[in-house]
Amino acid sequence: MRKFFVCAGISTCGVLLVSAGIFTTNVGATGGTTGLGHESLGHESSSASSGDPAPQINSDGRGRNGQGESPQPGQGTAGQAQDPGVRAGKSNIGVPLSTLSADELSYFQDGMSRFVETDSVTGTEPGSGDSGLGPTYNSNSCGSCHAQPTIGGTSPSSNPQLAAASDYGATNTIPSFITPEGPVREARFPFAVNSNGTLSQTPDGGVHDLFTIAGRQDAPNCAMSQPDFALMKQLDNVIFRIPTPLFGSGLIENIAEATIYANMNANAALKHSLGISGHPNISVNDGTITRFGWKAQNKSLEMFAGEAYNVEMGVTNELFPNERGGAVASCLINPTPEDSTNFPASGAGIPSDIVAFANFMRFLAPPAPSAQGIPGNPSSESIANGQAVFMQVHCDSCHTPTMQTATSSFTAGLNNQTAALFSDLLVHHMGSGLADNISQGAAGPDEFRTAPLWGVGQRIFFLHDGRATPANGGLLKAIEDHASQGSEANGVVNLFEQLNNQQKQDLLNFLRSL
Repeated sequence: MRKFFVCAGISTCGVLLVSAGIFTTNVGATGGTTGLGHESLGHESSSASSGDPAPQINSDGRGRNGQGESPQPGQGTAGQAQDPGVRAGKSNIGVPLSTLSADELSYFQDGMSRFVETDSVTGTEPGSGDSGLGPTYNSNSCGSCHAQPTIGGTSPSSNPQLAAASDYGATNTIPSFITPEGPVREARFPFAVNSNGTLSQTPDGGVHDLFTIAGRQDAPNCAMSQPDFALMKQLDNVIFRIPTPLFGSGLIENIAEATIYANMNANAALKHSLGISGHPNISVNDGTITRFGWKAQNKSLEMFAGEAYNVEMGVTNELFPNERGGAVASCLINPTPEDSTNFPASGAGIPSDIVAFANFMRFLAPPAPSAQGIPGNPSSESIANGQAVFMQVHCDSCHTPTMQTATSSFTAGLNNQTAALFSDLLVHHMGSGLADNISQGAAGPDEFRTAPLWGVGQRIFFLHDGRATPANGGLLKAIEDHASQGSEANGVVNLFEQLNNQQKQDLLNFLRSL
């Protein structure tokens, strides 16, 4: 039975330890990253350039700001640095790898078509593409949540969860943390609650979907309540995660373990002096590096798709064939798994939805950087200076500018390519300020995967829970919020704080060009 993918790759990508790197001028045939007229360097040479002298750090743990310069275009009032805002344009984003064969392209297109479908419970809702929704869900269409700046992206400016809550007669109440212009969110409860309503110290950590199918016309007998989010807010026992962009996922999947470990061990003295360690999350099944999700908890794109389909939309599948716990019998409507191999079909229609989703993600080209469309129209000089500042403050110690992929049996566009992902794919301690008290695999309560920065120029919301928004500083807040007690980013943020306003602005302009 055909289905589609989850609203929140909420299961897919890391922290914005805003650090940096450089553009590369070659992603081979992927149709990806191109430079802006500056020298292209691989991650080894770029990391080596991180040996610049470090500015002085005050005893309070914060850096000493340089003197601000005269206000420049793209800066805030009185010359204060500010996030220039979301870069416009969609022409080079959300496209397939340019090396796909005709057959591979047909699988990509089939996966995309399923990705944008709206699911209903039984497939009888007019306009729905498939059945399997619920009993609980966060949204009813993957394309609704992975939409910024286009299909395969992240949370859009207008939150689709409000419409999903009441779709086809559903009688859900909108939780207070879901707002019309806020990010798409999933909710997790760090700890279990006792029967008397008090908080225990027993870990929970699981996703508690926002909505149920109760009241929907295709689930007339379902009687099931939503979680008590008001109580969880009162107990300070709810954390959030937002969707992550999927562009370039196939390149990330194809980076060899040896490459990740070699990069982790590079520049050890510098990283130690900055307080940076980091380690991979590891599969308990085969001992290999997991790399997808906010805590790098998923091993592969297919595993990521299967988990997300089940957890975010309630669709059972061949990897997660059972309905999640807590559902009442009256809401268990379909035989399971609801998504499976389509044996009567032919060609690209044969694989299950989760395989189709994995193919779609795997064949999505990486985002290409651009100096065009940035609000305020910053100069190429500012962007180039920001690129240099990134290296100067050692952002690249975690946000590795590039890593090389291994050989691939899929397509030349994934084979021995330079992936300009700006991530080391490791999890790092981010301190008390960002800790969510959730452990997944080897990633502890305050650890998150380094978020790839390619495509960051077109994102609206930042950090794992979307707390950094256009209303409160956007990218600038995201950078500053990486500093807190116990964070491996403190040293880098300290160096950032010592920059003068123009240097900070240049760095922000550079980020928006990615």
